Amino acid sequence: MTRAFFRNRFGRVALTVVLARAGGQASQDQYLATVLTPHKVHAWLHARVQIAAPPLRPLYETRQTHDPNGTGKFYMGREIAQVMGPGGIAWLDRPEREEEENPGVVIDALALRDGEVVADLGAGSGYFTFRIAPRVGRAGRVLAVEIQDEMLETIRRRAVALKVTNVEEIKGSETDPKLPASGVDLVLMVDVYHELAYPFEVMTKVYQALKPGAEVVFVEYRKEDPRIPIKEVHKMSVDQLKKEMKAVRLSYVRTVETLPSQHIVIFEKHD
Repeated sequence: MTRAFFRNRFGRVALTVVLARAGGQASQDQYLATVLTPHKVHAWLHARVQIAAPPLRPLYETRQTHDPNGTGKFYMGREIAQVMGPGGIAWLDRPEREEEENPGVVIDALALRDGEVVADLGAGSGYFTFRIAPRVGRAGRVLAVEIQDEMLETIRRRAVALKVTNVEEIKGSETDPKLPASGVDLVLMVDVYHELAYPFEVMTKVYQALKPGAEVVFVEYRKEDPRIPIKEVHKMSVDQLKKEMKAVRLSYVRTVETLPSQHIVIFEKHD
C-alpha cells in the first residue's frame, strides 16, 4: 500500500471521528468523510471552526450616558475626553504652569542625551518642545506632532523667533502621528493621551516608530486622587495606562511621582 493511501485513509478516519462527536448530522458527515481528500478535510474543518468562533469585540464602544466633558466613546472601559482646541493656547502657556506642573522636573526625568530624536506628540503650542530642543543639541531633533494647523503654525513661528533649528513640525492624523519607522528614541505625551480619538491605532504607530529599547513617557493628572481639581475624563490612572499599553506591547518601566498633581509614567519597547 502506498503512503498516499494511508494519508487518505487517515484523513477520512479523523474526519469521521470529529463529525461523529459533533452529532446532529451524522449520516451526512460520514458520507463526507468517504469523499473528501485530506486537503479538503482541513479546509472543511477550518471553515467549521470559523463559523463556530464568536465575533471579535469592537475596540471602541459608544454610550449614550456619559461624562459631559467626554466624547461618549469608550476604550477599555475609559471614556475618551474632548480635545482642547486652539483656544486653549493661552491656558497651555499660562505663567503659573511653571509652578503648577514643574516642567523642569519632567525634562530631567527624561534623561535626554545629545543627538537623540524625541517626539513631542500632541505638542500643542510647543511648551515642552522648546524645552527639549536644547537638551538634544544640534545633532538631535524634536518632532513636534500635532493634528491642528493653528498649533503647528504657533510652533513654526516660535521656532523662527527663538532661532531654533532642530525642531520639525509634523502634521499627524487622528490615527497616525506620521513618525519615522524605527527612528525615535523617546516619545513624550503631556496631558494628551486621554484625548486621543483612536488610542490603539496611534500607539500601534508609536510602537513602530520606536527604536528597540526606546521609551514612551506619559505625563497625566492622577485619576487616583479625587482632590486634584481637573475634570475626571482628563485624568489617567497608572493601572489604566498599564492595561492600554499592554495591548500595544509596550512594557511598563516605572512611575515618577515628583510632580504636584501629575504622574510621569514610563514604558519601553522590548524587541
